Amino acid sequence: MARPSPAHRLRWSPSGALFSLGWLTRRRRPATARSVLAGEAAAEAARKSSQEAPPAEETETAAEPDFPVVGDTAAAAFFDLDNTVMQGAALFHFGRGLYKRRFFHKRDLARFAWQQIYFRLAGSENPEHMADVRNSALSIVQGHRVAELMSIGEEIYDEYMAERVWPGTRALAQAHLDAGQKVWLVTAAPVETATIIARRLGLTGALGTVAESVGGVYTGKLVGEPLHGPAKAEAVRALASAEGLDLSHCAAYSDSANDIPMLSLVGHPYAINPDSRLRKHARVQGWRLRDYRTGRKAAKIGIPAAAGVGALAGGAAAAVALQRRRR
Repeated sequence: MARPSPAHRLRWSPSGALFSLGWLTRRRRPATARSVLAGEAAAEAARKSSQEAPPAEETETAAEPDFPVVGDTAAAAFFDLDNTVMQGAALFHFGRGLYKRRFFHKRDLARFAWQQIYFRLAGSENPEHMADVRNSALSIVQGHRVAELMSIGEEIYDEYMAERVWPGTRALAQAHLDAGQKVWLVTAAPVETATIIARRLGLTGALGTVAESVGGVYTGKLVGEPLHGPAKAEAVRALASAEGLDLSHCAAYSDSANDIPMLSLVGHPYAINPDSRLRKHARVQGWRLRDYRTGRKAAKIGIPAAAGVGALAGGAAAAVALQRRRR
């Protein structure tokens, strides 16, 4: 990706000031200035939205888990969204909902459909493809009010997204919540969309791509760049610094090799429904694997039987399997 010119380096953040804590820690992976800016803006937006969100209802656990460790306040969990927590791309489902509400034309819907088909067939995120998705989304929301899109996003979640959440992954997230840990989505999807999904799942909040707005209206520009690849790692690092987390105690979950920088930051990385590159990397590194797509695929990569059953039976067995195993 070409390095952006100084003229295109945005200096805006939701609170009007850069979120600088993420600059204090050493980075293990190279990141552009725009990646750092995107990550820090996402972290600040996530913390702000989590403080405004209503507290999740308390749930009971069947037994005290070995991992996640109950009462470990230095630990948290970070979940990629597309094909990790939810089947398909959140942006595509959001686009379907906007089309239903006449935000754009049939030709735009056809483009969104092609992008989704490509995503499903490729099984991984291509930077150029993600840029196309980003530009499509920005052109659609430009000039609309943030509050309007948030309200519509609640409806779209019920219509297109709720039934696409992987029960097995949802159970993994619940295990962290039951242990008293915060759970964050980390995604290239807009932070508003990601925040809605996080709240509806009872999670702490979301790190997502931050779109610039002036006076509550979208300008059609981004703060930094999409929260993708190295930018996700920057967001997690910045949030961990602000929240006082120990990344060696934290867990991260993703399906894509593009998220290896984020997975490499934490002490407990998981490959969920992994693409071929991530599966190979995970095996070399000794990371744990979970595949909730089909029982056959789970068997091929040696997933414990309990995890496969958990995906089909609401994820209960997957939660037990996670609780009883320590890395």
